[in-house]
Amino acid sequence: MIPVLFFMLLNPAVVRAQNETLDTATISRIRTEALQHSQVPWISHELTDVAGPRLTNSPGWHYAADWAVKTLKSWGLSKAAVEPWGEFGLGWSAEKTSLSIRTPYYSPLIAYAIPWSGSTHGPVSAQTFIVEEMDSTWVAAHLAQMKGKALLLPTQDTVNHPRFHADAERYSDSALAALGDMYMLTKEELSGIIPYFVKMLAVQRMIQSSGALALIGTSGGRDGTVFVQSFIGYRKKDQPELPGLEVSKEDFLRLVRLTRDGLPVTVELQSDTKIYDQDLTGHNVVAEIPGTDPTLKAELVMLGGHLDSWTAGTGATDNGAGCIVALEAVRILKTLGIQPKRTIRIALWDGEEEGLLGSFGYVKSHFGDPKDMRLKPEAAKVSAYYNLDNGTGKIRGIFAQGNDKAADIFRQWLLPFKDLGASTVTLHNTGSTDHLGFDAVGIPGFQFIQDPLDYETRTHHSNQDNYDHLVMEDLQQAAAVMAAFVYNTAMRPGMIPRKPAPKPEKFIFDDLLP
Repeated sequence: MIPVLFFMLLNPAVVRAQNETLDTATISRIRTEALQHSQVPWISHELTDVAGPRLTNSPGWHYAADWAVKTLKSWGLSKAAVEPWGEFGLGWSAEKTSLSIRTPYYSPLIAYAIPWSGSTHGPVSAQTFIVEEMDSTWVAAHLAQMKGKALLLPTQDTVNHPRFHADAERYSDSALAALGDMYMLTKEELSGIIPYFVKMLAVQRMIQSSGALALIGTSGGRDGTVFVQSFIGYRKKDQPELPGLEVSKEDFLRLVRLTRDGLPVTVELQSDTKIYDQDLTGHNVVAEIPGTDPTLKAELVMLGGHLDSWTAGTGATDNGAGCIVALEAVRILKTLGIQPKRTIRIALWDGEEEGLLGSFGYVKSHFGDPKDMRLKPEAAKVSAYYNLDNGTGKIRGIFAQGNDKAADIFRQWLLPFKDLGASTVTLHNTGSTDHLGFDAVGIPGFQFIQDPLDYETRTHHSNQDNYDHLVMEDLQQAAAVMAAFVYNTAMRPGMIPRKPAPKPEKFIFDDLLP
């Protein structure tokens, strides 16, 4: 590994690259601390193995949040706290889950309770019944047949095709050069989300009235990988719900085939779950490294990731990884005794999985609401927000979100990390994560480009999202890059340039709040 970079040898203290002054001595110290004295494995263990699943408002989330506050304080950050952002809704946990075929023979099946689903209150047995269509007309015509049954929900993914591509991959240079917009939904797709949820909730209410015992479905996956998520259920008005299980694709398709044969297929299942309704408030974890410049210390540089996760795994790559990197980045800066000109604020969000609720709630509370763009004074003081939320892969660059002036700056900031694989700056956008709330009110918000590895194929929202799918070397590299970006933003004379202010637009997931 090249110690810093050849160009740094031109001047061991400072290199001026076009309009940006790179403090190469400090960047070298950041790299050394990140790569040789990393606390990434310990942070990873605490946030995943120890905390467990971190569904918003669940015991696992609160444990992780309290641990993060305690740890940030121990590193010397100020104002470390769990900060409320508004009403979220119910917490939930799976207490005991099992599913097996009992007739025509015994076979254990791979299954996980769906978040916010109801409880069986112990083991129950039931024959299976196939719901052919999640449509109110079809369901109404078959309600009587559903009573006392375990319902197999429809799926279009009925064939387990062989896979001829590697589950994990890194970006090639050509792939990086060809990157376009990622995870961006069209306005037509966005406009259809809420009506779809409303329709599904109405159909589920009809099914619940049938007296069925449980719902069994599959969200795809293969080879025992099960994707488990739910976008409703946390609001009081969504409850009560039937017990619901997501099953591995192979096991689910076997149940469907046997049931279609007309055999008396009986399953035994237990899905003991618990609802937490003592505190419906949503929270984010925040802490600061105070700025020291008399003029600039009132300005902010922010970094973060979302602390909440789904429940089949321990949320390691989604998004323990982003929180691990952000925590390690501020630890590095504090350990090195960095005295930033601007205040550095870390934020670990909740409610991201339900629709970016924690970060948008924070933006509305501190900066303004995108639906009317009546911005608060604090909005003008944020230089930039940096987010990490695409798994455990190393940083390969950054999405500039159409901000060409920021892109020019970032290209220079990445020069010290070219030897670590980070050099790409694209003007394209990426969506589906927490920088969008900042971007929606005109604050520069950015997500880093990361190697995909097996994020979409294996770990994203799945039972495989555990510590053992974290790549420690990649997270260490990412922490070095994020720490350097935050440091550069905190120290440069001016704030990060802004794009033209966006037009007022309602946040699509506002309608999913209680």
